[in-house]
Amino acid sequence: MNTCEGSPPMHWYVLRSKPWKEAALCKFARSVGHEIFYPSIPVKPVNPRARKIVPYFPGYLFVRTQFEGTGPSAFHWMPFSQGLVCVGGEPAPVSDLIVRSIKTRVAELWQSKGLVVKEFETGDRVMIRDGMFEGYRGIFDTYLSGSERARILIEMLNARFVPLEIDVTLVEKLSNQRTMAV
Repeated sequence: MNTCEGSPPMHWYVLRSKPWKEAALCKFARSVGHEIFYPSIPVKPVNPRARKIVPYFPGYLFVRTQFEGTGPSAFHWMPFSQGLVCVGGEPAPVSDLIVRSIKTRVAELWQSKGLVVKEFETGDRVMIRDGMFEGYRGIFDTYLSGSERARILIEMLNARFVPLEIDVTLVEKLSNQRTMAV
């Protein structure tokens, strides 16, 4: 869509939905003419009756708009909506680069059918290679259901282990040796 000279530019914003209503909000917002990006991914649930497609960001969608004619309050009053994510009382725009990156990652997950390559087993010795816990060592405990996150038991003072939920891509295996989980 071309914008006329002088009209405000279009930006992406984060739209909050009521719990488990992301798809319904997406459908409604599209029906009234909004450009919506609803990142959802396939999962293989343990329970065969559970949902096989889940939101990548539960409770959130992206909407591209310019607020011309209607203000941000229009999104607050939509069925299934809890309004736009705001910073300092103003809707916070999200860069196109971030939205494109999320779209790319979601497409990769659809291509792999939502499967995360499981390179760790319970008891594997690991080290966190990035983030605020970089350099901490621990024991791999388990993958968390329906996500790319895992629980690691990190070693603290006096050989105590503390559970930490972390993105599995931030963890690397230290050796082929395994330790019994604590």
